[in-house]
Amino acid sequence: MLHELRVENLLLIERAELRLGPGLNVLTGETGAGKTMLAHALDLLLGGKARSGIVRPGASEAYVEGIFAFPQRLRQALGDRLPDDAEELVLARRVWPDGRTRAYLNGRSATVGELREIGGELLAFYGQHEHRRLMLASAQLEILDGFCGPQQRERRQRAAAAHAELRALTKRAEELGAIGGARERELDLLEYELREIEEVDPSEAEQAELTGERERLRHLEGLRGAAVAGAEAIMPESGEAGASTLLAAAVSSLDAIDGVDPALDELAERYRALVLEADDLATELRKYEQSVEGEPGRLDEVEERLTALGRLERKHGGTIAAVLAHAAECRARRDELTGAEAALEQTRAELDAARERLLAVSGELRAAREEAAPGLSEAVRERLAELAMAGASFEVSLSPREEPGASGNDVVELLIAANPGVPAGPLRDVASGGETSRVMLALLGVANADVEDGAGLLVFDEIDAGIGGHTARAVGSQLRSLAAGRQVLCITHLPQVAAHAERHFRIEKDGTSKTAVTTVTDLRRDAVLGELVRMLGADETDRAARRHARELLRAA
Repeated sequence: MLHELRVENLLLIERAELRLGPGLNVLTGETGAGKTMLAHALDLLLGGKARSGIVRPGASEAYVEGIFAFPQRLRQALGDRLPDDAEELVLARRVWPDGRTRAYLNGRSATVGELREIGGELLAFYGQHEHRRLMLASAQLEILDGFCGPQQRERRQRAAAAHAELRALTKRAEELGAIGGARERELDLLEYELREIEEVDPSEAEQAELTGERERLRHLEGLRGAAVAGAEAIMPESGEAGASTLLAAAVSSLDAIDGVDPALDELAERYRALVLEADDLATELRKYEQSVEGEPGRLDEVEERLTALGRLERKHGGTIAAVLAHAAECRARRDELTGAEAALEQTRAELDAARERLLAVSGELRAAREEAAPGLSEAVRERLAELAMAGASFEVSLSPREEPGASGNDVVELLIAANPGVPAGPLRDVASGGETSRVMLALLGVANADVEDGAGLLVFDEIDAGIGGHTARAVGSQLRSLAAGRQVLCITHLPQVAAHAERHFRIEKDGTSKTAVTTVTDLRRDAVLGELVRMLGADETDRAARRHARELLRAA
């Protein structure tokens, strides 16, 4: 139930507040006064798209807010998005002139999708062209299922789940079947690439080691020459004096004055170590020169191995690490392909099971629909009789679909004959606009009989267009009946409908200022009577019109 609707700077409406009550609330006013703006305000709360130019000229933004009673069924669904002690739901929407919008849920930022989801649970909107939706087979099926009762919703949920599973398994089976078609060819390629990599058996450590060895083998003569030159400089093999001999001679001079000066003795000790290091270094250089040898053909072997590793790198990523990763991917894909046939068989078995589940629940749906269809037809005929269509016939036709879908295996067609003796035909083909509006109202009255299971607020935007006289009075009576135990807001131009309201609002436009301003007034007693007189097209002083208005109120 909507307790309060606030609108600010929405086109002609500078500021308006509607405090709605239970039962039937009506909104009336001259054409062009802005009744549709309030309908658009509600649409914004339902997550609808903001039309361009919706912000009142000169205003920085438009704002719409609705304060709703908090249905128990929404508490668990909303979870931690609201405090546990929240007693009301406040949906709000802010709109800027450039088209940007922001949604709010109890003062917290929300997405438009959340607003749409929650708003759809709180109110149902029926515009003046909503009867066109009745022409859709899906809408007609929804109406019949709504009449079947709450258990039908659970069956629909099971059917939707089975259908979703069936689609997913069908896609999986197609993928596995496609794998099977090219399986052998892909397996051959994978085996070839894996064999090529495994035969080389690449290793990053080996590659680094071989690279270093190749450098040594390429420079053997230079390495030997450098070692010999170093050894000869220290200790020549020819017997000539080298660095070692010169160092040894200097040590003799230092030894001769050992013990005289501690400072020199310390330096002499370091000198003696230098002599020993020079002799040792010459020996090591001789050994290195003798050890630097290369096996015949070793350089070619190293080059060949590095070439094999480089070839793999060029084919599979540029590095040995990439080569090894590719090999791992090949093994994983090979395992997948090897198991594809078994997976396909398992998926086909699961597919058959899902299809059986969908067919089973579709059978349950069909049984419930066949049982409910005659009752729905009879209930609608009774409502149509009250709406000045006493001779009309109404039938619900069920036919099978080619394939079961998310809503089962049935196609529903609503058939009507507005006059007796005329064969019933599809609603979309034979009903006029006014007749279709009355059929929709009758269907809503029947399908929405369970207040707890449906939206708490039903909004009708001039669905009474195209009717008048006694029919209009009957429509008003039906709307009031529909409002029993719930809240209905009807935007209407018919006094016969407005007379049935438990709360009446009038919207007026004042065009005397530079920018027109629209106001909304909650009418009481005499003001209601005056508005009905205006709707009858008469002046306030017209006694006959006032008498007629009183009769409308008494009859309601």
